[in-house]
Amino acid sequence: MTFKRLNFIRLILRSAAVLLALNEIRGLVLAAPVFYAMYEAGGSLMAIWLGISSLLGIALSVIIPMFALKKIEAKLQPAST
Repeated sequence: MTFKRLNFIRLILRSAAVLLALNEIRGLVLAAPVFYAMYEAGGSLMAIWLGISSLLGIALSVIIPMFALKKIEAKLQPAST
């Protein structure tokens, strides 16, 4: 019974991995306007600072779920004896 439950949870986590890949694509799509705005602003310090801040926020929204998924998967691994 536990084996079936673990397989079901792993299936859910693997499907979540696909969603994470889509999340990375979303991050790239969100980053494009930031780069364009920095280009249009002429590379002023304020535009660069806002661009870096925006890109770091996008990166965090993409990277943190990946680490959470790896941690959860590691906890689901059965203890090897």
